[in-house]
Amino acid sequence: MDLVEVPSTSMEFLHVSVTVVLAGAALTPTSPPQLALLPASAEGNPAEEDWRDGEWSGPTARLMIGPGSGIETLTPGSYAVWLRFTAGAEIPVRRTGYIRVL
Repeated sequence: MDLVEVPSTSMEFLHVSVTVVLAGAALTPTSPPQLALLPASAEGNPAEEDWRDGEWSGPTARLMIGPGSGIETLTPGSYAVWLRFTAGAEIPVRRTGYIRVL
């Protein structure tokens, strides 16, 4: 995920591409993905209360952000985008990139 710039007045999906491979075959996780947006300057991993339920759109995890989305309004600044999901016995957690709210 490259740096994405989003106006603070925009309500839109934030997309994160995901590839899950088992024995060389691509899989689609069945449990909903979770995403967290933390200030880019924050240290450490997201806390449990930082995670928000997203949805799958093909191989893309997505989360609606912006006013009216049900997610707290993001004030202007830079945020790290984190992703976690269940894939069999594993629950990978990854920082996937950054967004800048204008």
